[in-house]
Amino acid sequence: MSEDPALGELLDVLSDEYARKILAATSIKPMSAKQLADECEMSQPTVYRRVERLQAHGLLEEQTKIRTSNNHYSVYTATLSEVSIELDTGSFEAAVTRTDDESFPGEGESDTADRFKKMWEDL
Repeated sequence: MSEDPALGELLDVLSDEYARKILAATSIKPMSAKQLADECEMSQPTVYRRVERLQAHGLLEEQTKIRTSNNHYSVYTATLSEVSIELDTGSFEAAVTRTDDESFPGEGESDTADRFKKMWEDL
């Protein structure tokens, strides 16, 4: 029986309690690293390590929030909706379903023109 390396990596990421807490929190609303550290009761370096790993697997999206005071910051949104694993004729098949960009209206514009328009309107 062979295992897809990508499946093993995905399961490894999801087996991490901190990563799951971050995904759960950001599935409710976009959150900054500081908010995640407070909400999930972990240090900011731990948040940043997990965020980087979740982004590498396409499970978390980063958006830059722009303030007029030049203090820009990032917020993170979970893109993971569902993971399913199937065992069929001696091998595992995994399917990952990601949320669409309308999960957080006004927050998840994926098109560059939409993000620019939103940024311009917020100035």
